[in-house]
Amino acid sequence: MKYLILAKLYEEIENNSKRIEKTKILSGFLKNIKKEDLKSVIYLLQGRVFPQWDEKKIGMSSRSLLKVIEKASGESTNKIENLWNTEGDLGLVAEKLMVNKKQNTLFSKSLSLKKVVDNISKLTEMEGEGTVNRKVGLVAELLSSASALEAKYIVRTVAETLRSGIGDSLVRDALVWTYYEGAKEIILEDKDREEYKIYAKEVQESFDVTSDFGEIAIFLNEKGRKGLEELTLKVGKPIKVMLYPKAKDIEEGFEMVGKPAMIEAKIDGFRVQIHRNKDEVKLFTRRLENVSKQFPDVIKAVKENVRSKNVILDTEVVGIDKDTKRPVPFQKISQRIRRKYDIEKVAKELPVMINVFDVIELNGENLIKFPLEERKKRLKAVVRNKENEIEILEHILCDDLKKAEKYYLDCLDKGFEGVMMKSVEGMYKPGKRVGQGVKIKPVMEPLDLVIVEAEWGEGKRAKWLSSFTVACRDGNKFLEIGKVGTGIKEKSEEGVSYEELTNQLKKLIISEKGRAVKVKKEVVLEILYEEIQASPSYSSGFALRFPRVHMLREDKGVDEISSLEEVKKFYKDQKK
Repeated sequence: MKYLILAKLYEEIENNSKRIEKTKILSGFLKNIKKEDLKSVIYLLQGRVFPQWDEKKIGMSSRSLLKVIEKASGESTNKIENLWNTEGDLGLVAEKLMVNKKQNTLFSKSLSLKKVVDNISKLTEMEGEGTVNRKVGLVAELLSSASALEAKYIVRTVAETLRSGIGDSLVRDALVWTYYEGAKEIILEDKDREEYKIYAKEVQESFDVTSDFGEIAIFLNEKGRKGLEELTLKVGKPIKVMLYPKAKDIEEGFEMVGKPAMIEAKIDGFRVQIHRNKDEVKLFTRRLENVSKQFPDVIKAVKENVRSKNVILDTEVVGIDKDTKRPVPFQKISQRIRRKYDIEKVAKELPVMINVFDVIELNGENLIKFPLEERKKRLKAVVRNKENEIEILEHILCDDLKKAEKYYLDCLDKGFEGVMMKSVEGMYKPGKRVGQGVKIKPVMEPLDLVIVEAEWGEGKRAKWLSSFTVACRDGNKFLEIGKVGTGIKEKSEEGVSYEELTNQLKKLIISEKGRAVKVKKEVVLEILYEEIQASPSYSSGFALRFPRVHMLREDKGVDEISSLEEVKKFYKDQKK
């Protein structure tokens, strides 16, 4: 298959704003794809060459891609940078420059999909001296054989900024239209849609347990609808964790989850999904990143205190002060997530404790559809509590408002953030925030926002980025909600520092104009504030009063940041 065919599809979908039309275009495309290309196409549609759960990273900076474009086009660095500042998109830069590329392309040949996948895949395997130059060479090789349109989407894919508007739900519906007979007609002819919902649910549930639309497409292609029955949880392959909305108080919590409710302490830690297969233990963050190497102490505790050798556990890992044995704030222990060196030393200085609250696979049995009450019983039989290392998270079963409120206050007195209230009949819903449980905290809910712009500082901070513009999410769009510059420290040991943020953002710079810098949307901050105000100054329609940085949320991806819907809800709630 020629890569140009896929590039034309990207362009068609990008230029179409109607979801139904996008689904129609995509499903029509998938029907004509050969089986050997199907997985690659599915992954590329979402801007990657491997499944979502795969730990491999492309790892090319914007500056490296500038070198790629320079090498492939023959244009000067100055011209490329000036165009970048104007366009703000390296893909568009590549497209414009490759129209009249100066390098000799007499011997170039048509670019295949396989060649694109092979070269980009190799980027993930490279390390050591000379890596940058080798990576530049591999991508430049693609661009040298690419048309202008192909160049645009190759660069965007490598930069991980595809922006085609092809999200999980669109891929899911396209697969339904492609492989379920009559599904498209149900939607287009406005027939009884209950049947369609069943189809979509089947595909969604398969994605919930695999995090892999490529694999789902193959099973549908080979075996049809029945093939999905073979897809299930696999130890070692992470899934999206279940998420919970906020309730304003215990009373509203009961209204949302029902009585009796399972009520447990809310921990200020970071979410870790633990997979054990015999003596192999893997740890994944909520972003599905493998952090096993960073936490040898967690792996040791699991091997010694988890009775089953085939299990997937949902946990909250919290940092423990090695002297007082009291929990430490999340931002302190988050340093361990990105640690690559001196791991054993850091593990001794910043020990952690595993708080286990759910089990979603046990001895080869998928427990996702089991009620919470049953999963808790299974959990008690599996985990042996060990002080300051691993324990089942404290919880009660309660249907009395006063008892529940007392438990909530007791949790706060013990230093917990609040409580979680969960339906005893609730199933495990990967990635969902509906119906199964709620969180209750005494303070105004912080917002998780992504940095979209920044400014170079002045004076003693001239070498650092500051004054960060942050945005919330509205579907596939990012809407600005304010600027934040307080709460950031001079020294990294005191909290989130200017130096730390600058080092992360420098690799993500898309364009610069004067002191202003636009960056790729990757760095997520937890923002505290006094109030949300209506404001025409920002694209969200809201602004934060006295915002301040609380912590860097390296455990959260950009798809998990606060939504405009949540901002609107918090805005209304504060008026009550």
